[in-house]
Amino acid sequence: MPDTLIPPSSSAAPDAAALDRARSESIPEIALDWLRAGKGVALASVVETWGSAPRGTGSQLAVSSEAEMMGSVSGGCVEGAVIEESLAAIADGQARLLEFGVSDDDAFAVGLACGGRIRVLVQPVTETPGQLTPALLGALVAARADRTPVALVTALDGFATRLVARAEASAAVAARFRADRSGVEGAAVEGGVGEFVGLHNPPLRMVVVGAVHIAQALLPMARLAGYDPVLVDPRGAFGSETRFPGERILDDWPDEALAAIGPDARTAVITLTHDPKLDDPAIRATLASEAFYLGCLGSPRTHAKRLARLEAEGVAPAEIARIHAPVGLDIGAKSPGEIAVSIMAQVTQVLRRG
Repeated sequence: MPDTLIPPSSSAAPDAAALDRARSESIPEIALDWLRAGKGVALASVVETWGSAPRGTGSQLAVSSEAEMMGSVSGGCVEGAVIEESLAAIADGQARLLEFGVSDDDAFAVGLACGGRIRVLVQPVTETPGQLTPALLGALVAARADRTPVALVTALDGFATRLVARAEASAAVAARFRADRSGVEGAAVEGGVGEFVGLHNPPLRMVVVGAVHIAQALLPMARLAGYDPVLVDPRGAFGSETRFPGERILDDWPDEALAAIGPDARTAVITLTHDPKLDDPAIRATLASEAFYLGCLGSPRTHAKRLARLEAEGVAPAEIARIHAPVGLDIGAKSPGEIAVSIMAQVTQVLRRG
């Protein structure tokens, strides 16, 4: 598993729980490692499930021919059966679509209010053209390493599989990328069974410029929401380990830090310093990137001065319009914690709704 899949930290090595989370999010990489070690491999993916399932649509389980497993497709109620079918798929080279009815008793045992239905796609990694081949798995892993949003798309009536980049996706699949929602497309068309779109979006990132009190609340909130946050502040007294224990802190100037990070379409940038010497370079660097969100702290008067500086520097109106300022949804927030909540709410709104 590539080391880069475990988010870097300014603290000591990740604990066991962090390592387990990193491994559970690296199913394709682990499957490819097993394959390169000479083992047979199958990938099981949740295609459809009940409303409040412990594992959502798109969740994966990798199984090797030596009965090693990583990941999960349920809270345990169908795991054993899926592993058995995965071993059988490795042996016969045939993909299969499994359907399980989950009883109320079994559902209650894994934390659900009632039973329902779950469908799981099991695909052996095979040399059969058009199926999930070693080359296709390798291409998927390479795209993930490059932070390229891709989807593994599988026809459910023959299991033909292909890799689709977000840039080449249909409007419906592009909407799935934005919502992080794997699922079946085209099932209602002329009675067809459709295609399963298994998304592989890069992990979300948040760059916070300015080690202020709001950042102390915002960074842990971002992590809880699924972001890999990084704090940027060249002022050592502000961006210290004491004030931000365990956080990844860069003491470079913001434009240099952003150049090293390389904001992409899965990156949000927040500026909090109120200091044009720090905020403005970060803003210009972000506007030159594909970052999906740029929010800047400051009153309307402060923002008006900011806009005047950017316009004087020749920044185009369309680019300036990308700035969310004053940052955050208008919920009447007062304290640093409340402002952090408003920021996370607005970032989520822009991510999911565009």
